[in-house]
Amino acid sequence: MENDKKNAIRLFEEKQVRGVWDDVAEKWWFSVLDIIGILTEQPDYGKARNYWKWLKNKLIAEGSELVSETNQLKLIAADGKYYKTDVADTEQILRLIQSIPSKKAEPFKMWLAKVGNERIDEAINPELTIDRAVQDYRRLGYSENWINQRIKTIEVRKALTDEWDKSGVQKGMEYATLTDLMSRTWSGMSTKEYKNFKGLKKENLRDHLTNTELVLNMLAEVAATDISLVRQPQGLAESKVVAREGAKAAKAAREQIEQSTGKPVVSRLNAKNLIQGRPADLPAAANDGKDEQ
Repeated sequence: MENDKKNAIRLFEEKQVRGVWDDVAEKWWFSVLDIIGILTEQPDYGKARNYWKWLKNKLIAEGSELVSETNQLKLIAADGKYYKTDVADTEQILRLIQSIPSKKAEPFKMWLAKVGNERIDEAINPELTIDRAVQDYRRLGYSENWINQRIKTIEVRKALTDEWDKSGVQKGMEYATLTDLMSRTWSGMSTKEYKNFKGLKKENLRDHLTNTELVLNMLAEVAATDISLVRQPQGLAESKVVAREGAKAAKAAREQIEQSTGKPVVSRLNAKNLIQGRPADLPAAANDGKDEQ
């Protein structure tokens, strides 16, 4: 069943909502905690979790079956790994909204309907998925050059994960293991360390990379894909060897760029800096990159 579900991030008023599209049931499952945070206008993850805990007890006391019907699926977390979390489908979310006093209730209902229609349209014409991503990034203020690079990374990543699937690598922890290995090899930092370096928490790291960082990460994944096509590794252990070799190509390119420019490629810049129009490869601070591990 896990292979029939596709993780995605949707945007509601520039806030991320983690979701999973279920090909079998043909419906969305959305993170309850993300929705709680939006409806209560509470950006703190811990406080949103405490609110959901309180609300669950309240609903159970009222005899509601909503809590017992809540499902759990693996969604990506702040550390880039996948963990089981409470999810709800559209019908359950509409019932949940009724239990939370919020001025966001009506806009969120409209958003749910829009997202549902978008997925049906995308199934008919997959190019709409890319179009939607481009529109989202434009709305957030990214440059056209950055958007073009970011969209290309999606295609490259898909080719690599297809190879991992063929090799028997399991989604979730094994995907995260290989991703961390590649990140550490070319950049010097794991995904979590990289996010901490940029001052990120739940955000998608790739949405906060400069053009150069995006290109080097792509190079690592393209090289790993090409090597995998030739060697056809089996299982996680053999895929690790391929992933490391692919990432070494990006590491070599990174070191050459740094030698030529005299400044580090791995930058503290995140989306806030990029959207404000700062040069994509200008270090945010004089010590940018010096504490890299």
